[in-house]
Amino acid sequence: MRSPLKSRLGLAGVLAFVLALFGLAPAASADPAPAALTFTTNAATVTPGGTVNLSMTLTNNKTYDIWFVYQSIAPTWLTTQRADLKYSFTGCGVATPTGAASCSGVGPSDLGGNYGATIAPGQSRTVTLTLQVAADSGCNGNIGFYSYYYAEFSDSSSTSAGPVYTPETRVLCA
Repeated sequence: MRSPLKSRLGLAGVLAFVLALFGLAPAASADPAPAALTFTTNAATVTPGGTVNLSMTLTNNKTYDIWFVYQSIAPTWLTTQRADLKYSFTGCGVATPTGAASCSGVGPSDLGGNYGATIAPGQSRTVTLTLQVAADSGCNGNIGFYSYYYAEFSDSSSTSAGPVYTPETRVLCA
């Protein structure tokens, strides 16, 4: 005599396989990255002699504080291929919970110290760099950057990510 238990288990297994095969099985939810870095600019175009504000927002998606951030920023390969494009970072400001503050260590490669003190769970910190395009810069080229970052949390965990790309700014001549 056949066991009805074996038949039921076999039928349930086949049904589960078919549902999984056609994507009807429940899907696992994806957790957000422990920290996320986003970029925005206040203008898509600029003329020689003008400025563009490049804002970087770091969001803490964990349930622990971010204690330390290291971030690098560098021009994209296409930006470096245009020797006639002349620009530099001339200013930096950070939006803190108590108001705006100056950045420390403004430079084109190491921006980690600019995020300031602890970033609490669910909170963000925005750093805005002022990009000055030289008056004698070439035209009809795009200026863009990419960034890598590393963050340490108060639970002794860490995360790193990148490259994260900025929106490109087009240099136009009037």
